[in-house]
Amino acid sequence: MKNYQRDNLKKIKPVSVHGGHSGQFCNHAQNTLEEIVIKYIESGFEWVGITEHIYPISNELRYPDEAAAGIDVSLLAKRFTDYIQTCRMLQEKYQDSITVLTAFETETYSGYKKFIPALIQQFRPDYVVGSIHHLPVNSKSIHSEYNKYEDVCIDYSKEYYDNAADALGGVENLYCRYFDIQHEMIEAIEPSVVGHFDLIRIFDQDYPERIKNPVIWQRITRNLELIKKKNLIMDFNLRALMKGAKEPYISAPILAEAKKMGISVVIGDDSHGVKDIGVNIEKGIDILRSAGFDTNWQRPKMLYCSRS
Repeated sequence: MKNYQRDNLKKIKPVSVHGGHSGQFCNHAQNTLEEIVIKYIESGFEWVGITEHIYPISNELRYPDEAAAGIDVSLLAKRFTDYIQTCRMLQEKYQDSITVLTAFETETYSGYKKFIPALIQQFRPDYVVGSIHHLPVNSKSIHSEYNKYEDVCIDYSKEYYDNAADALGGVENLYCRYFDIQHEMIEAIEPSVVGHFDLIRIFDQDYPERIKNPVIWQRITRNLELIKKKNLIMDFNLRALMKGAKEPYISAPILAEAKKMGISVVIGDDSHGVKDIGVNIEKGIDILRSAGFDTNWQRPKMLYCSRS
């Protein structure tokens, strides 16, 4: 990168529209939430959305690491309540140093269309990140000790991903199901931010060619059109790079289509601990600048909070 590019990057304040998972409230993360917020301040972030995962509807829909730890759904619900309260406290405590937004990240397992609005009404988050981690596969071939609803967590492991693909008749069908559920989710809950749009490629090395498949690309453009219609933000999720991917979520062809449509795309570090914060942030900013995106970062539409 040339010197003038580095100088320009330094003038762009980093943000995260999808970040701040902590070991205090998430089994697969590290550090306390306050340590996370302090690190964001030290790293020069202008604002950050803390976006902890919601708790599951039932014990059967826990993540395997939660089940292995013996944490039942009642404890997860209490922990989530503690998360909201703690994040609100930190929001006030550090308001002179950083704008902290108290948000949460959704799931799309069975029953989410009623469950998510109920959580929004109960906890009144600043905004919601709409993400897809689970897909209904409607197949008796899926067997899981924690999931009787046949909602498979596609990003937990390659084994789960492959099982879901097999149950649906192949990887192409898995992509189609993913983007269909994503479209349904956007219509049903209208999240301010659409999280890691193309997460479905997580275990698919052939994704650059696969997304060109007309039946898949049609769904991608359909979903982008809905995002534009509702004026939502897309999360440019850098965690993919930490896991060895060649590019963030969103992949380049989809990113180019989003730019054509005039969709707002904002950096999300999806941090799961202090060590993740700020990693690849300059690379992410540079990609978006090179693609012509505005780095006067659009903030999510607030649900209840009056902060600007």
